[in-house]
Amino acid sequence: MSANQRKKRLNKKDAYKYMTRLGWDTTYQKEEDVFPYTNMEGLKIHDWEAWEDPFRMTMDSYWKLQAEKDKKLYSIIDAFAQNNAQKNISDARYVNALKLFLTGVTPLEYKVVQGFSHAARAFKGEGAAIACQMQAIDELRHFQTQVHTMSHYNKYFNGFSEHTTMHDRVWYLSVPKSFGDDASTAGPFEYLTAISFSFEFVLTSLLFVPFMSGAAYNGDMATVTFGFSAQSDESRHMTLGLSAIKFMLEQDADNVPIVQKWMDKWLWRGYRMLGLVAMMMDYMLPNSPTSWGEAVELYIEQNCMALYKDLEKYGIKAPTDLINTIVAEKGHLSHQVWNIFYNHTNAAPFHTWMPEEDKMNWLSEKYPDTFDKYYRPMFERYMELEKKGERFYSEVLPLVCQTCQIPLGFTDIEGGNPEEYTLYTSEYNGEKFHTCSKGCKHIFEDQPEKYIQAWLPPNQIFQGNCGGATIPEVLKWYHLENGVDNLDYVGSEDEAMWNKLKNK
Repeated sequence: MSANQRKKRLNKKDAYKYMTRLGWDTTYQKEEDVFPYTNMEGLKIHDWEAWEDPFRMTMDSYWKLQAEKDKKLYSIIDAFAQNNAQKNISDARYVNALKLFLTGVTPLEYKVVQGFSHAARAFKGEGAAIACQMQAIDELRHFQTQVHTMSHYNKYFNGFSEHTTMHDRVWYLSVPKSFGDDASTAGPFEYLTAISFSFEFVLTSLLFVPFMSGAAYNGDMATVTFGFSAQSDESRHMTLGLSAIKFMLEQDADNVPIVQKWMDKWLWRGYRMLGLVAMMMDYMLPNSPTSWGEAVELYIEQNCMALYKDLEKYGIKAPTDLINTIVAEKGHLSHQVWNIFYNHTNAAPFHTWMPEEDKMNWLSEKYPDTFDKYYRPMFERYMELEKKGERFYSEVLPLVCQTCQIPLGFTDIEGGNPEEYTLYTSEYNGEKFHTCSKGCKHIFEDQPEKYIQAWLPPNQIFQGNCGGATIPEVLKWYHLENGVDNLDYVGSEDEAMWNKLKNK
């Protein structure tokens, strides 16, 4: 009697494919009507099945994994709160780094949820669509867990409660907001290049590693736990970025110059935004595990250049001019951004201060060629004014870059004039537009119709669209309380609360 032969089991790759890919084609509707964004950017895609899905997770396994991570995260957050662990941080100045993260990064996570959801709908290939759907869910979880992680600090310190309103209104938050808006209003393939590759793969280490290691060095174990909880997600996101770039480059040789332009653009846009992280690393952390200059050496000069080297076989070239600028600015960027915020903290939702002597000496050690020569004398002058009761706050609105929207406080490092501020001007339709750098000027002139629509805070204030013409009126529109959420750390309610917590 013959026995029925058992069917061969599918391998994991084929099993995943059958579980996640429908494999349907349009019939009663035109394909270009169902997927109108597929061809809008000029890329040529010949075989969607060539997409290598880096996630390879089913929804069932995804939810189980994330639920387990959430259990661990929230148990530690609860323990952190019950044990009044806010007393164990190094100093209340550190809390301002959390304010920067919550107001600058967390809303951007939510913007990315929307962007990946749109990209998932735009792609014809099921593999690409599912990868984007998975990342959209990841980013939503990150948004929620970041808010929960930092909500405990809201009970004791100012500047946390109105983070959603501030993201849409506060002047410096137009920097990350414009980054997210710029990416999400591009086509789906450029969006993947902007977020999945340039930011997640190339630059995310410059964001997450300093924040999480900084939290550890300053006793904030709740934030460290969030970092560990998000780490596996970030690894998958980085893999998605590299997969997306290789997919586009391998599909057709004509795609190479398009992808090259996007890679260069978003490397610079991401770097400019991370100027906020540079000042956090060097100035806002009482205990700094590493400097911005050291981070640039590792993640840009070594890792980024090695990545471009790997992509040379596709015809991609390293953006030498941009990288040279980033390297040249590594000894100046954090100091210049901190100087901007120190002068304008009367209109920002966190506190600033002049570094104490130990921090000054640390900065001198980390930046031996620049700090003592250019920045220590300036900061010592500020401290002399403070001693006289004349702490300086700017009462004017700064000119901001039309592209990155950072105030024009950068100097001519490459030209050998680090004491001269840079200003680049472009003309379009009879109007003049100002940018902070060659990189931002090039981006503007490549897509002027897009960037002339930028919502620039000083311009909007001058037009009467931000509550009024005076700083108190603008702060009210920001939902900030003057003298409570802003100004110098010394003498603030945050300092008083910290002294109370530490029984000083």
